[in-house]
Amino acid sequence: MDQSDEDFFANLPATRGAAGGLIRSASGDVLLVRRVYDPERPWGVPGGIMEAEESPVAACRREIAEELGVTAHVRAPLVVDWVPPRPPRTAAYQWLFRVDVPHTDFRLPPDELSGWEWVPPERLFDYLAEGTARRMRAAVSVDDHGGGLVYLEHGHAVLPGPT
Repeated sequence: MDQSDEDFFANLPATRGAAGGLIRSASGDVLLVRRVYDPERPWGVPGGIMEAEESPVAACRREIAEELGVTAHVRAPLVVDWVPPRPPRTAAYQWLFRVDVPHTDFRLPPDELSGWEWVPPERLFDYLAEGTARRMRAAVSVDDHGGGLVYLEHGHAVLPGPT
């Protein structure tokens, strides 16, 4: 690669990535985790930031293992959501996968999570930030309709799809 290629790629925008899991109970409720590091918005989706050179699926598996202490069985992608920048945060792609876990005897890292709860899908907006709740509701809708993948921008569907 010559210097002009290096300059070109060095000047491309940086986009963060995160991956999470839609984990559901037998009755269809959604697993949320209570974060200790964000008291203003304590509830979140199991998952987190992708590390350098890590794929979305690998990040989802790693984050579920770190946060819940179980092996994530990633079944299918449900949602990709482009989230616009909010300085100092850069734009991000948020991936949500349908995930099964072998049991709910979770081992939470006390410095990161203080609890978990099964939440009915219609109550997601009571727990989550608006954009995250929209993303999770879209994932639930895709999951309820047999799968597929929907593309969102800031939690809103911009292309025809199952949401």
